[in-house]
Order: sequence, then C-alpha cells, then structure tokens
Amino acid sequence: MKARSVRYLTGEGFKNVWVNRLMSIASIGVLMACMVLIGIAVMLGQNINRAMVGLEQQNVIKVYFNDYNSVFYSKGEDGSLIDKSAITEDMYVVHNDDEGKLVRDEIAKLDNVAEVTYFTSQEDYELYKEKYIDVIGDDENICSCGAKVVLKDQSKLSATKASIEKIEGVHHIVSSDETAEKITAIKDGIGIAGFWIIAVLLVISLVIVCNTIRVTMYNRKLEISIMKAVGATDSFVRLPFVVEGVLLGVLSAVLSEVVVYFCYRVMLETFIPSLLGVTQPVAFASMALPLFGLFAAIGVLSGVIGSVIMIRKYLKREGSEFKAYN
Repeated sequence: MKARSVRYLTGEGFKNVWVNRLMSIASIGVLMACMVLIGIAVMLGQNINRAMVGLEQQNVIKVYFNDYNSVFYSKGEDGSLIDKSAITEDMYVVHNDDEGKLVRDEIAKLDNVAEVTYFTSQEDYELYKEKYIDVIGDDENICSCGAKVVLKDQSKLSATKASIEKIEGVHHIVSSDETAEKITAIKDGIGIAGFWIIAVLLVISLVIVCNTIRVTMYNRKLEISIMKAVGATDSFVRLPFVVEGVLLGVLSAVLSEVVVYFCYRVMLETFIPSLLGVTQPVAFASMALPLFGLFAAIGVLSGVIGSVIMIRKYLKREGSEFKAYN
C-alpha cells in the first residue's frame, strides 16, 4: 500500500471519530470507566502488598540457640530441672555471644531469610519481664540467646523452619504459623481477585470498541460496498476502522491516567493510610508510567482486535452478498 493511501486512510479513521462523535464519546467514557477501575485496583493492590510486607516483617520467628540455659531449663524425664553441677560444656553448642553470632550467620545464608538479628539472653529477658515477671521471676539468666528471623516468603515458613532446625547450635523455634497462613491466603486472594477484575474489564472494553466500530461500519455501508465493487482490498477497507479503534483507545488511556491520579489522591487523603496501616503509601509517580503503558496496551489492543473482528465479519458477509448479487 502506498504512503499516500496510508495517509488518506489514517485521516479517514480520525474523521470517523469526529463524524460519530456521540458514539465515540460514549465509547471513550465506558473505556475510561474500565481503565479507571483497573488503575484503582492496581494502586490499591500495590498498597495492600506493601501492607502485607509490613505484616510479614512483623511476623518474625524466634530461633533459640543451644546454650547453657537451654540445657538447664530443659525438663528431665521426671519433669524436674537438670542439676547445674551435672551440666558440662560439651552438652551445649553456644558458649558465648561470638559463637551465637556464628549460628546467626549460618541462618542468614538460607534462601528464604530476609533479615536476622541476634539477641542475647539478657535482651530476651528484658523483653518479657514486664509482662511475664510473675512467671519467669527476677532471674535474669533464665532466657537463652538466639535470633529474630524475618522471612522473604511466609508461604515457605515450614520449609524454612526445617532448614533452620538442621543448623548446629539451634535448640528450638517459636513462630506464629497461623498468622503466616493468613498472610499467605490474603496475598493469594488479592492476586486471584485482581486477575479476574482485570480480565472482566478487558472483555467489557473489547465489546465496547466492537460496538463503536459496528456503528461506524454500518454508517459507511454504501461507501464500503462501492470500494469493494471497484476492487478495493480488505486491508484498504479495514485500515480506517483500525485507526479509529486505536485512537479511541489512546484517548481513553490518556484521560484515564488523569482521572486515576485524582482518584488516588482522594484515596490517600481518606482511607488508605488508616485502613491498611501503611505509613508510606505507594507514590503515584512510581506507577504513572507502568499504568499508562497498561492503559495504552488495553486501548490499542481493544481497538485493533475489536475493529479487525467486526470488519472481518462484515467483509465476509458483504463479500458473499456481492457474489450472490452478481
């Protein structure tokens, strides 16, 4: 196809948008509604993910090391404490803080470990004495040293615990498995819900573009028939409608980006920080370009696919009618 023909047909596509401006405005409005809902869902999802990361970091597991206290406060077979005089150094692995930090370093090497913080027996005692002073008493040597571990992925909690338990110097692990399961379930649920929301809105966008192209196509039914009669190719007839669909999609993407920006500002000022407990919400600037890329992709794909589907159906039917007529 010659460049002059492409320019002419592209101009026809732009003209179609203006000639059918009421339908074009309606289509852009519906496409914008779909894109804005997708944009809000994406921004809300990003903030929920950040909140989930915060919960994961708070849901640490505590690993207690095999030191003197872990041996002494282990119950014997009769339920009594071991005699201190019977405890020898070969009965436990961690004898001082330096050896405890070596165990910490081994834990840090595991793939699913994001952060490890060593704590001494004194620090652990200070943490619990205010709440449990009646239980643990005023003996500062009752607690063992150990490490607080933050995981990268809470869904791998069981496997990570098993790996930690294999490390020499680890005595036992304290963790909230139920909380980890809830966090994992929430993240999975958000992912599934987001996928279906976007999928449904994409189908709606495609249907809207198809209907717009159909109206334009029937308005130009006589013109298309004449072009086919004089030998115009399908691609020659199709291009203006493809341009029209793409233009509607791009205009919708630009306007949707603006609307999502103002909607997100309102969300930040009203409920996101208080509802999700996010102290630093996701900045719109960090998502502006990916969002516009998503909107543009939705608009362009909807325009191209919708116009191609409708014009193909019409040309196929029109071609058969033309042959029958001749």
